[in-house]
Amino acid sequence: MRTAELVALGMVLLSLAMAIYLYPMMPDRLASHWNAQGQVDGYVDKGWGMFLMPAISVFLLLLFLAIPKMDPLKENIAKFRKTFDIFVILILLFMLYVFCLTMIWNSGVMFDMVLALVPAFVGLFYYCGILVENAKRNWFIGIRTPWTIMNENVWNRTHRLGGKAFKLSALIAVFGLFFEGYAIWFVILPVLVSAAYLIAFSYFDYQKEMRKPKKKKK
Repeated sequence: MRTAELVALGMVLLSLAMAIYLYPMMPDRLASHWNAQGQVDGYVDKGWGMFLMPAISVFLLLLFLAIPKMDPLKENIAKFRKTFDIFVILILLFMLYVFCLTMIWNSGVMFDMVLALVPAFVGLFYYCGILVENAKRNWFIGIRTPWTIMNENVWNRTHRLGGKAFKLSALIAVFGLFFEGYAIWFVILPVLVSAAYLIAFSYFDYQKEMRKPKKKKK
């Protein structure tokens, strides 16, 4: 097993071990959802609350391990595999961080959950920008619209722009730390706007690409 896969597996096993160890110490009903103001607005039974996040991490790990093997363009994924491996580790680290925050809250330590999550989103969004900039055309990873999949030039231009958009979204999300009541919007809105813009960009760029005169084969 590769080093990155061992690290990812270690984080998943750690979350499972934490769930088993902390289970007797947690209340029967766990806070499981917080609104935009960081207030609890959802609870779940302890069995679900303790093991749902580790279970999701297991599923994600298996999915991430399968993607490079099942993609029809797997040779392209190999070209940015190290960047993708780091992304997998960061996603699972993010899941572990959320799980830890949930356990701390349910142990009786109150804090603003949204503000606690902002730095994690900032780091994740910024690295998504790095991943997108390096991603080669494939069916699972990156900005996958019909137009980027169909044309490699459109893929490359969209992903260069997408890398900048995700990095900018990360920088905007930092401001959420200074505007407590609006933190969630500094995190969500830039990403939604970036996604919508990139979809539109890929469509119009594809139309432009198709209007270019075809080179005659000799």
